[in-house]
Amino acid sequence: MKITSFDEYQQAYKKSVEQPEEFWAEVAENFVWRRKWDKVLEWNFKDPSIKWFQGGKLNITENCLDRHLEKNGNTPAIIWEPNDPNEHHRVLTYKQLHDKVCQFANVLKNNGAKKGDRICIYMPMVPELAIAVLACARIGAVHSVVFGGFSAQSIADRINDASCSLVITTDGGMRGNKEIPLKSVIDDALVQCKSVSKVIVLTRSRTPVSMIKGRDVWWEDEVKKVETQGNPACPAEEMDAEDMLFILYTSGSTGKPKGVVHTCGGYMVYTGYTFANVFQYNKGEVYFCTADIGWITGHSYIAYGPLTQGATALMFEGIPTYPDAGRFWEIVDKHKVNILYTAPTAIRSLMSFGDEMVDGKDLSSLTKLGSVGEPINEEAWHWFDEKIGNGNCPIVDTWWQTETGGIMISPIAGVTKTKPSYATLPLPGIQPILVDENGKEVEGNGVSGNLCIKFPWPGMLRTTYGDHERCRTTYFATYNNLYFTGDGCLRDEDGYYRITGRVDDVLNVSGHRIGTAEVENAINMHSSVVESAVVGYPHDIKGQGVYAYVVSPDKHGDEEITRKDIMMTVSRIIGPIAKPDKIQFVSGLPKTRSGKIMRRILRKIAEGDTSNLGDTSTLLDPAVVDEIKGGAL
Repeated sequence: MKITSFDEYQQAYKKSVEQPEEFWAEVAENFVWRRKWDKVLEWNFKDPSIKWFQGGKLNITENCLDRHLEKNGNTPAIIWEPNDPNEHHRVLTYKQLHDKVCQFANVLKNNGAKKGDRICIYMPMVPELAIAVLACARIGAVHSVVFGGFSAQSIADRINDASCSLVITTDGGMRGNKEIPLKSVIDDALVQCKSVSKVIVLTRSRTPVSMIKGRDVWWEDEVKKVETQGNPACPAEEMDAEDMLFILYTSGSTGKPKGVVHTCGGYMVYTGYTFANVFQYNKGEVYFCTADIGWITGHSYIAYGPLTQGATALMFEGIPTYPDAGRFWEIVDKHKVNILYTAPTAIRSLMSFGDEMVDGKDLSSLTKLGSVGEPINEEAWHWFDEKIGNGNCPIVDTWWQTETGGIMISPIAGVTKTKPSYATLPLPGIQPILVDENGKEVEGNGVSGNLCIKFPWPGMLRTTYGDHERCRTTYFATYNNLYFTGDGCLRDEDGYYRITGRVDDVLNVSGHRIGTAEVENAINMHSSVVESAVVGYPHDIKGQGVYAYVVSPDKHGDEEITRKDIMMTVSRIIGPIAKPDKIQFVSGLPKTRSGKIMRRILRKIAEGDTSNLGDTSTLLDPAVVDEIKGGAL
């Protein structure tokens, strides 16, 4: 299953395109099935209808836990590093994790949960979050994890959309020096939610909370009940390959969140396969993904992918800058981390604190680095490579989406030649295609277009919960018989792919198509710039002008000179055509809690349309929007 050379990659890729069903059947053989599938694949992108491994019976937790017990029961499955560096870390072996998952699966059953029920999980990054996710999968309940920073209204929307019957939460959580009152947020949300009959509350922060009789129960009390019943085992529910595994909500272009649905069989095969290959995981390595399980990266590359492969995954409760900006490097040093997978936003933020935060930390255990969430700009790539990887760790710059379930275009660590800011080549089984505005294929190399995928892969979404038409119109209706990613993409002379940003983030300046990511990359090269976001706005002469929001705390006194310097930098790197027409200095950018810049809000401010910016309460720092509005040029 693991590719170890570029020749092997080419052979695997060729087979995956010419004989896709045979290819994926061979990969799937590496997993435990109760009953083998009757048919590998049936699909059309028109309806759309995609079915993988039909007739196959399995339970994903048997692949994540049970199958490792005999030989690797004492291998650490999860190492947990708390928010407070003075609190003791925890290690759960595969055997301990299996026991705890079975135990909590029985708690869920005792509280009325059954196969097919939807369960909302709203928790901080504690091991019990992973336990809750796996316990749901164990009994065949569908989990819907909501990131532990969303507002009560956002949670209510998600609970109501999926008609969840049960909620799992904690009294509170800590992120940096902030306490998050999770249970009281849930209480506010549940005022609007008629479907919820039970709330299970884990003790974490010892914050006083209200507990409603008949509805709210303590995690610890419920576990004790299971222990006194003397039946810790919980046989895994048999699931069909196409049964729902989880719903994960992603923000749509409309206000209403979309519930992306992933299923048991294909998702398991795809996350396991991509994890083993992209990171070239070897037994005994410590793998640290800095994402939150509230996002798809945490689902696929903390909870499921690594565990199917018997890996040791590190889970971190805190933030990269607490108690100071050396925290990630301290964790790498302390736990002798071998593989680090993080986001460009985090890398850029940590760069801005200077190299002294890295100095003195022993990062020699690192062998592989990864980047996820958005295209990584060249400057950040080089800093990551030189300062963190010491120039000898391959960087896998991974492109994928909530909807794709797993990594799609990425280097394979140590196998593929990397190129800064390029996602490089598609993984076996992935057939990318570039099309123009009319859906006509753009062939050859040294071209750009809209990125689509022309053939299904096992990890892809099957529908959007309760609204299949929305799935069809969002992903399959733009171009005939293609899955449309919504991203623009460049394919260079070597056939390497570089994501240029969302298609609505491609500017058309005087007839030239310029990716906002490209302009941001150039602006970020300027010595005083920490971060930037670029949007288009209507321009009388050029059609679209370039409006840049720039975080530059060290402007050397004269703003106007710094503006000109930044324009000069862009001009030097891309050419005068890409020079920003307006540069607004800001203290921060509006970001979602996963670090994604909300360019939609910035675009409206640039256009002077601030009447309807939508709900900003779920942003990391909503106050920054008012500051930007006030300083608009």
